[in-house]
Amino acid sequence: MEEVPEVSEIIKNVEERMKKAVQTVAHEFLTVRTGRVSPALLENIKVDYYGTLTPLNHLATISAPEPLLLVVQPWDRNIIKEIERAILQSDLGVTPSSDGQIIRVPFPPLTEERRKEFVKMVGKMAEEGRVAVRNLRREANEKLKDLKNEHKISEDEWHRRVEEVQKITDKYINEINCMLKKKESEIMEV
Repeated sequence: MEEVPEVSEIIKNVEERMKKAVQTVAHEFLTVRTGRVSPALLENIKVDYYGTLTPLNHLATISAPEPLLLVVQPWDRNIIKEIERAILQSDLGVTPSSDGQIIRVPFPPLTEERRKEFVKMVGKMAEEGRVAVRNLRREANEKLKDLKNEHKISEDEWHRRVEEVQKITDKYINEINCMLKKKESEIMEV
């Protein structure tokens, strides 16, 4: 039996989508604070920019000159108050201060309790990523089973391809687990 184009398309598609699921988890991890603050912490904050809610990173440069300090430099000085208000209203629990040019956002050192909360949070994010990868596996396996039932691929080919999908799944779940271990140790590092 020759290669059925649909089969390689299913495999290629599931791998690409699993890779995207892992990238999503990696991006979510960036928004969780470790002992050292990252500009990504402020990325998701939306600022009222002339009536439109706009992500902060579209309105300003965000940098981390010190481990517990972020500096926000708006491109439009007229919105400094709106940026300060958006940061204050976020769930970060920080108080920004401005000198009219830039906004300084000092972060308190993490308590042990807060670190443990963050570890739980990234654990939940990782589990959501693993569930997404497993759902993609199930979807791919169903498509392969349909091809087998339509007699487009043999029983042996179906078993081979299901194993291939499982190997891809294991690879991406392992990637998520490695990212989780790394992030947990960054959070717990004092």
